Amino acid sequence: MGDQVTQLRPARPESGEGLLFARYIDEAAEGFFGFMLGRNAETIIASAFLEPGHTLSHEHVMFAEREGVVVGMSSAYTGAQHRGFSDEPLKRAAGRGALRMKFVRTLLAPLWRILDTVPEGDFYLQGLAVEPELRGAGIGSLLMNDVEGRARASGSVRLSLDVAAKNKGARKLYARRGMIESSEWPGPRFLPTVFVRMTKDL
Repeated sequence: MGDQVTQLRPARPESGEGLLFARYIDEAAEGFFGFMLGRNAETIIASAFLEPGHTLSHEHVMFAEREGVVVGMSSAYTGAQHRGFSDEPLKRAAGRGALRMKFVRTLLAPLWRILDTVPEGDFYLQGLAVEPELRGAGIGSLLMNDVEGRARASGSVRLSLDVAAKNKGARKLYARRGMIESSEWPGPRFLPTVFVRMTKDL
């Protein structure tokens, strides 16, 4: 696949694409969605993906393809969009699993409040993932270029994202793109850092 052209396209509201997105977004979040939603996480996310107006909607997803095969994705949205989002599509898709989701959110309430806050003027990169065997082939850079272009086109003044503190590879990748580590959670005086927020002025 090394010589093949990579093309980007918006996601379509289809179940198969929802399952692809579910796998990628859980990978980008290092298994968090699987933890929050349980063994049916992929089908729950794929169902919610079909609906507009929330963080996991197809509306915010860009897929990277090679010869018609999806090889990566990004999911990003503006602070203004985030303020209008609803949890209802995910709750409906989760059904009885919504109780598990509520419990996890309650358990991790301080973390959730921070992750759920997208500052005014930011364009937030929720997740970016590339097939493992194609990492280093420029697909991630292509997706990041697109995210930055979408951010500027939206009128946002800053690009932001959250990355696991232990994911040093991703932190270095984003740093090479001009992003700086602007805050961390929890604060360094108390517990080991879980995640780092990285930002870049546009």
